[in-house]
Amino acid sequence: MEEVPDIGAVVFVLLTLTGLLVGAVMHVAGAGGAGDAAWAATTLVALGPALWWVVDGLRRRQPSVDLIAVLALVGTLLTREYLAGAVIAVMLAGGRALEARAAARAHRTLAGLVARTPTVAHVLTDGAVTAYADRPAAEVRVGDLVLVRPGEVVPVDGHLKGPALLDESALTGEPVPVERPGGDDVRSGAVAAGGAPLVLRATTTSADSTYAGIVRMAQQASADSAPFIRMADRVALWFVPLTLVLAGAAWLLTGDPVRAVAVLVVATPCPLLLAAPIAVVSGLSRTASRGVVVKGGGALEALAAGRVLLFDKTGTLTAGRPTVTSVVTAPEGPGPDEVVRLAASLEQTSPHVMAGAVLREAARRELSLTLPADVVEQHGTGITGRVDGHQVSVGRPEPTLHPGAGWLADAQVRSELESTPLVVVGRDSVPVGALHLQDPLRTDAARMLRSLRAAGITWAAMVTGDRAEVAQAVGRLVGVDEVFADRDPAQKLAIVQAERARGPLIFVGDGINDAPSLAAADVGVAIAERGATAASEAADVVLTVPRIDRLAEAILVARRSRRIALQSVVVGMGLSLVAMVAAALGWLAPAVGALVQEVIDLAVILNALRAITPGRSARPRFTAGEQDEVRARAAEHVSLRDLVDEVRVVAGQVLAARPDYGALNPARALQVRLETELLPHEEDEEQSLYPMLAARHGQGDATGVMSRGHAEITTLVARSGRMLELASAPPTPAQVREICGTLYELHAVLRLHFAQEEEGFFSLLDDDPVSPPSG
Repeated sequence: MEEVPDIGAVVFVLLTLTGLLVGAVMHVAGAGGAGDAAWAATTLVALGPALWWVVDGLRRRQPSVDLIAVLALVGTLLTREYLAGAVIAVMLAGGRALEARAAARAHRTLAGLVARTPTVAHVLTDGAVTAYADRPAAEVRVGDLVLVRPGEVVPVDGHLKGPALLDESALTGEPVPVERPGGDDVRSGAVAAGGAPLVLRATTTSADSTYAGIVRMAQQASADSAPFIRMADRVALWFVPLTLVLAGAAWLLTGDPVRAVAVLVVATPCPLLLAAPIAVVSGLSRTASRGVVVKGGGALEALAAGRVLLFDKTGTLTAGRPTVTSVVTAPEGPGPDEVVRLAASLEQTSPHVMAGAVLREAARRELSLTLPADVVEQHGTGITGRVDGHQVSVGRPEPTLHPGAGWLADAQVRSELESTPLVVVGRDSVPVGALHLQDPLRTDAARMLRSLRAAGITWAAMVTGDRAEVAQAVGRLVGVDEVFADRDPAQKLAIVQAERARGPLIFVGDGINDAPSLAAADVGVAIAERGATAASEAADVVLTVPRIDRLAEAILVARRSRRIALQSVVVGMGLSLVAMVAAALGWLAPAVGALVQEVIDLAVILNALRAITPGRSARPRFTAGEQDEVRARAAEHVSLRDLVDEVRVVAGQVLAARPDYGALNPARALQVRLETELLPHEEDEEQSLYPMLAARHGQGDATGVMSRGHAEITTLVARSGRMLELASAPPTPAQVREICGTLYELHAVLRLHFAQEEEGFFSLLDDDPVSPPSG
């Protein structure tokens, strides 16, 4: 949408330009006196607004270089340099019009947030989609059922009553619509993009909703001024006296008042000092378009200066809630889908956080659930009930079912080693499967930290209340310099205060317990993708997207904006001083000087506007077709996770079984899947995805290491197939050991290879197609 032009600015430009052209035509026609009169009138047209700007600045106690413009206009009239006065008038009007246009462009993203705030909500009156009453959005109460028609903006945060397709671009900057299953959280500000209405149960009021919080932060951001802007304003305090001294000296030493006027003319940088606010506001708009709300120019300035980084772990470097990472099944039991379906059917009635993880896994697998009966839940133990005529139990291993089977003992050992929860699923008092849960690391976390170090972050640490062994594992994967574990909010605050001695400090967190640290840091960054919280209120910067790597982008934008602002002011003022000296020496006539100065001002403002453009980025930019290609391979990764985990499970089953011919049947079934599902995926990546990624990275060998991983995977699959063919009946202990060893080796290579691809390639997308949602 184009900005509506400022009518006053347009009229101002037209009047001054017309006066300049009329005077020129009259001079060419030989009517020099009439031409001078037209130029003098044009000068007077500009003198009135310029006087008002000076008075308004004095009234607001803000220094202004507009005084120089007034003196220059008056000087041209007194010395009869009418052409110079008319040129100044045109450039003054053009500068103000360009300023208005630049400010409107820079504020467009922030103003758009306010303009699309929902004012009306359709509240269901009896639960039927066809029966609703329109109410002001501000009157929606928590618990109300709200109908959102296709194309409308969601007015409040809530839980979806059914699946929905949502356009969340205003919140995340990602233009691709997102499918949300029933029961998922939806945030205000999203747009219903499907063909049918959606219904949600409100969990907040309109005033407390995510979108309202973003709007408040955006308004605060646009109202604030950066320290750099205030410094630029103070330049006028010395620039105006310097100009008057130089002009007076030129007049006194030469006796020629025209030289003094020429100095005043070339020292008329009316738009010049606007370069700093234009660059900073452009930076605010740029970060907002990427889902990062920076609360004002001061916060942007501080973000650009940051050198030390402290992270919370849960919800910041990790997704912030448990997710099913693998499904282990009994050798003679049902498959992974059935184990998840039984567990999710039973967990439908539970409010426990683990229940949410199981239900999300069932939704990911697109499983149809059954309503359970006779449900009994015991806190800290588990839940039991009847599903499809079977007595089903879900809970901790020891109290729920006795381990018995070796596969379950293996699962428990793995759970203890990885410090992750294990949920056992039983059917008719027999364990049939187990679910490993974990708060997974965000795939973009390590990339983000590398980008931040490249941007100038010199030291990074993680501060968390989690156990040391878990925190250390995450810290190693992300690559922080130090890990502070087992810390309560007061201890976190003490660490923030102590580490500020290293330099300007940025703290990143997402919970209420992080609010003190966010407020104490030089820059507090809150992860607020799940809605407005105390953390977002205390923070200076708020990420409204589930992408921690946007913080690196925001810091780069902040530093680029500050660099452009400084460059514009220093270069512009320097050129103005050179022109002033030249005018004092008599090398520039007033009319020529006016043109020179306004060319300088125009160039400086256009340079400041570069801050709203993306600039250079280390992240490759994919075309729409290439994004579809990467997303397709990412979706295959998600679907192959069960197969990767099955490699390890089957190796354990074969190793634990008696060395008879039937012990290898699970391995043979696995081999078929490896050859028909895994290898085609790897070959397809090698042939289509990797060449495209190498070209986008601009490095011929950008994917060389990953190709080596493909070769190793293919070799191991071929080796396991050959060993299964050569296995005797019954297999010897040596054959069993070799087959299991190969499978364990394959599992390790696959885990590493998948993690490298997800972090190195799939995290380049604006959305995150492989990490579980954390909203």
